Amino acid sequence: MIMKKNTEVIVLAAGKGERMKSSLPKVLHKVCSRPMILYVFDLVKALGIKKCITVTGFGHNLVRAVLGAKARTVVQKKLLGTADAVKQGLSALGNAPAAVLILYGDIPLLKKETLQKLIAYHYENGCDATVLTATVEKPAGYGRILRDKYSSICGIVEEKDADDFQKEIKEINTGIIIFKKSSLKKALGLIKKNAAKNEYYLTDSIGIFYKNGFRLEAVKADDAQEALGINSRVELAVANKIMRKRINRSMMEQGVTVVDPDSTFISHGSKIGQDTVIYPFTVIESDCIIGKHCFIGPFAHLREGTRIEDNVLIGNFIETARASISSQTLVKHFGYIGDAKIGSAVNIGAGSVTANFDGARKHMTVIGDGAFIGSDTVLVAPVRVGKRAKTGAGSVVVKNQDIPDGEVVVGVPARAIKIKG
Repeated sequence: MIMKKNTEVIVLAAGKGERMKSSLPKVLHKVCSRPMILYVFDLVKALGIKKCITVTGFGHNLVRAVLGAKARTVVQKKLLGTADAVKQGLSALGNAPAAVLILYGDIPLLKKETLQKLIAYHYENGCDATVLTATVEKPAGYGRILRDKYSSICGIVEEKDADDFQKEIKEINTGIIIFKKSSLKKALGLIKKNAAKNEYYLTDSIGIFYKNGFRLEAVKADDAQEALGINSRVELAVANKIMRKRINRSMMEQGVTVVDPDSTFISHGSKIGQDTVIYPFTVIESDCIIGKHCFIGPFAHLREGTRIEDNVLIGNFIETARASISSQTLVKHFGYIGDAKIGSAVNIGAGSVTANFDGARKHMTVIGDGAFIGSDTVLVAPVRVGKRAKTGAGSVVVKNQDIPDGEVVVGVPARAIKIKG
């Protein structure tokens, strides 16, 4: 509890991310359908830390809109490097004595347990600064951790400034550092501008700490993947793959069968009930809720807003969007169900479509319990199909031509028929 109360956070999110080649701020690019910076804020919340400042810069209005009105931000008007950004963050935090944890908006794979270990070590050993490091077999692109003859950390060298020997070092700087606030302020005052980049590097503080006799330690992350910072579209794809594996594993641990995790794409924010089976090449976007004992896929695409109750079958090549599908319903073979409310025990035939968009607005289709929708039926919204009603194969039910309970319609446009017997 004492550690939580006495720890503050600065999240650095000012950079444009030149290698992303995008008009969107780097930290807003999505990992499993979620802006990467929000994963960092999940960590802060999970750690129980209340005081957090985000330093924004490029596209700061866009970043603030994603973070929400409650998030405290400060704008780095001139992008003069990480040390300058931290200075501005410190000014916003005020003078209360604390430890300051430096996080980055482009490291979404970091785990709560790793930060807990870092923070605990920092407090238990009375450090002025504690650096989170990792061992990487191919460390190209990362700053390297320098150690003295006693194996104590003595500095960080960026790759572009490293000599051939230093480039062989496999221990890398993750960028995550927790500082005693008073010590950090002293070090920031001694950092000089890098002549080549015209920026102030926060990593230079580590060498300053070492030379001035500050207590400096390092904690190594158990999983080097957590240290992956996203600076390019290639690294974004790698992060998506890692996060997808985590999500799929979590689903399986909660009782969901994912037949082939390597070909299943479940986004952050989806919920799936126990004993549901997800077949290969299925895409489930964020904000989808699937009940228990369902069968989904293969080759299904469930878009945002899909709600599926228990014991539903969504089969091959089905796309849903903003659809509510009640229990015992079957949607087995290729089709589109968008902006629809479907009752229980409904059978949707192969190739059926809810035509929800009229070129200007989207409209609802409502299908009652026990209805039978024949193959290749087109339901032109807005339209209602009554309970136990039926449509013949190839029917086109035009907008506002509701089908009463128990009625059978066929044709183009669909018309009611009487069934003998």
